[in-house]
Amino acid sequence: MIKYFLTLEWKSFFRSAAFQTNLVLKIFMALGALYFIGLFTFVGVGAYYGLEKADLEPLETINRFMIYYVVLDLVIKYMLQKMPVVNIKPLLLMPFKKSKIVNFALGKTMFSFFNIVHAFFFIPFSVVLLRQGYDPLQVITWHLGMMAMIYINNFINVFLNDAMPLVVGVASVIIGLGALQYYGIFDVTPYTGVYFQGLFEQLWMFAIPVVIAIALYKVAHSYFLNRLYLDAGLSAKTKEASTENLDWLDRFGKTAVFLKNDIKLIKRNKRSKTTVIMSVVFLFYGLLFFTGGIESYDNPFMKIFAGIFVTGGFLFSFGQFVPSWDSSYYPLMMTQNISYEEYLRSKWMLVVLASAVSTILGLGYLYFGWEAYAAVFVGGIYNMGVNGHVVLWGGAYIKTPIDLTSNKKAFGDSSSFNVKTLLITMPKLLLPILLYTIGHFTLGPVFGYALVALAGIAGFAFRDFMFKKIIGIYKAEKYQTIAAYKQKN
Repeated sequence: MIKYFLTLEWKSFFRSAAFQTNLVLKIFMALGALYFIGLFTFVGVGAYYGLEKADLEPLETINRFMIYYVVLDLVIKYMLQKMPVVNIKPLLLMPFKKSKIVNFALGKTMFSFFNIVHAFFFIPFSVVLLRQGYDPLQVITWHLGMMAMIYINNFINVFLNDAMPLVVGVASVIIGLGALQYYGIFDVTPYTGVYFQGLFEQLWMFAIPVVIAIALYKVAHSYFLNRLYLDAGLSAKTKEASTENLDWLDRFGKTAVFLKNDIKLIKRNKRSKTTVIMSVVFLFYGLLFFTGGIESYDNPFMKIFAGIFVTGGFLFSFGQFVPSWDSSYYPLMMTQNISYEEYLRSKWMLVVLASAVSTILGLGYLYFGWEAYAAVFVGGIYNMGVNGHVVLWGGAYIKTPIDLTSNKKAFGDSSSFNVKTLLITMPKLLLPILLYTIGHFTLGPVFGYALVALAGIAGFAFRDFMFKKIIGIYKAEKYQTIAAYKQKN
């Protein structure tokens, strides 16, 4: 039975309209996977000797901080792991047992890279422990217990599919505990470390996470099996209707129609709300670069990189997926007498306004010196003048529909990637760094900041020219985009 499911997955991949895009993506994903496999393996082997060199007991230290590892794994799974899905409606009409379909879908989550990659840390680390004379049985039970914790996260993630507030709450608590520990106010690790150390010292304790993982699998299996029927999800939920006029936007003329639609879309849908949350998170990205906490980031070139991200949170998370936000009704829009210029101008105004607000909120970086905020300020100008056009340009080649009712894959689906979007992404980040580098090594850092700002101002000056070019691309891609949005995954 599994063989048939795998055959269907194989055919679905090769017969997809986005086959070439998916193939290129899979190659890059494979290279990325090899990188992380190598990184986890290196850390798994080197962690013991590094901690030993620092006069710390390696296993006890690892167990002490393992709570952060486990929680971070859950947060990363929630934010990045694509939930494996099976198009079950055609299968329900065929002689397949429902339990087999559910087993296959849950099995796909278990063999996810986000689970398997941890083995490349725990296995080498366990081998090193054995070579250092640790009791083999205790090492094995500790290893099994830790991998069971990873699979507990896997099944929790399945149930947390649409629980962003809960995940943000848990992540905030952990970040808060980490900050309290860093500043010496309260250390939670002595309490949690007892459990993880117990997985090694008490042979029977490994059974606790193993039993919990198996129980969660059973619960998930029962949950999905009981909801596996043809009309699942077809019944409409009744909600109290509310209307918003947003009359204050009428001053923008015809563009106001699209601005109102975009603001309502952002306020009413899970996926678009996520972009607002991520925009706020991006504001704190500069702390990695401006506090000097990471030595490799403490240089003016990386600070320009940080300035682009601090002010470009909404631009990157919302702007680069235009027009995919409107994919559910885009084919209908294209049958109307709609001006591409007004449609794209509304999107441009949104990302520019969001970048301007982020630039103002970034005034807090003055605390780290004028150069820190200078990087944020010129990054904001560059985002508004250049990247505001670049994201719209790249959006013409992203033809993956977005499900507004879900906040999963908030940055688009895997098939959103292709070579054209990769090449278009380069000016967003590399060009401002290049401009600053030229100025820095000629007339000094002030001239470098000026060059980045001038590039942004030039973007405003040539706005009409850029809009004409972008509109031409959207028109050329119109029918391919409509066809892609109509395709059922």
